[in-house]
Amino acid sequence: MKTALVLGAGGFIGSHMVKRLRDDGYWVRGVDLKAPEYSLSDANEFVYGDLRDVDFVRRVLQYKGQLGNFYNEIPYKMIEPFDEIYQFAADMGGAGFVFTGENDADIMHNSVSINLNVLEEQRKFNESYDVNKTKIFYSGSACMYPEHNQLDPDNPDCREESAYPADPDSEYGWEKLFSERLYFAYNRNYNIPVRVARYHNIFGPKGTWQGGREKAPAAICRKVAYAEDGGTVEVWGDGEQTRSFLYIDECIEATRRMMDSDFMGPVNIGSEEMVTINELVYTAARVAGKNIIIEHIDGPLGVRGRNSNNDLIREKLGWDYSQTLEDGIEKTYNWINTFVKAEKVTKKSEPVEEKVNPVSRFLKWMDK
Repeated sequence: MKTALVLGAGGFIGSHMVKRLRDDGYWVRGVDLKAPEYSLSDANEFVYGDLRDVDFVRRVLQYKGQLGNFYNEIPYKMIEPFDEIYQFAADMGGAGFVFTGENDADIMHNSVSINLNVLEEQRKFNESYDVNKTKIFYSGSACMYPEHNQLDPDNPDCREESAYPADPDSEYGWEKLFSERLYFAYNRNYNIPVRVARYHNIFGPKGTWQGGREKAPAAICRKVAYAEDGGTVEVWGDGEQTRSFLYIDECIEATRRMMDSDFMGPVNIGSEEMVTINELVYTAARVAGKNIIIEHIDGPLGVRGRNSNNDLIREKLGWDYSQTLEDGIEKTYNWINTFVKAEKVTKKSEPVEEKVNPVSRFLKWMDK
């Protein structure tokens, strides 16, 4: 039986990957600061811990057999490496979190610390046990592409070779670029097998949909779900900025294909169905069966245009996206709407404080 370690297993993509690996017959250890928010983890073992802690990372990289677990002490010689590591753990969020500038230091420090710890402790493990079989997947981001190639909303250039000269539009993008170079450096210098992908706006059910760290599809689905038919939905900027969005199941399939291949990347994993944010709203409204009016307001925007280019992944892995944006939005909207409807029912059932006319209250006071 193959073994896998999923870092960031409590998050959106990580929790979906855990389920896929279990379905594929793997023994899986999931690791995160928190459990999945909307379901129980499918991992054989879920370990809570902070991957910025190098001692914790050292221990979590050790597979102790199907009958053992993270907390058991077993003889040194019985400890084995994992077959595969999936590194999704990061300090991240949507535009409202990434582009304000208020979180830049934490984003860079936390994510870089995790990646350094994982690579360095795996290097030490390999040297100590004289092994080097563990493949490590790193989930990079399209945010590392240069801003100057994404100024035209109709013709953004996100080919893999367009990454240099580097000029990401956020510290989050710079961190992603540095970290993917870090993984390739450890491959060159220490022969650690790595795979690096650049994700383009992954979305779907069981992802963050409120609180400020949600991505655009979830935020739009939430706003449409709360809006009445004929109501308004706020969109940052003029809404003509363009993006492409990839449904979670497609992302997981492409990632698994990459891990099963000899191709290291970097490679885009995304959809080429580019839409404006206004069109994204209308897609969600169409799924919801509502007429929605868009109200444009000031807010963080990111680059003017971004769209995946899948030429390389089609060539190397024979993979391409198969679901339309509307198919994915329908599944995501329906999932989010169950929470919104439940909230509305709860509010209706709560006792309402009696509203008293101020004049009546005054007259009652005079009668005393």
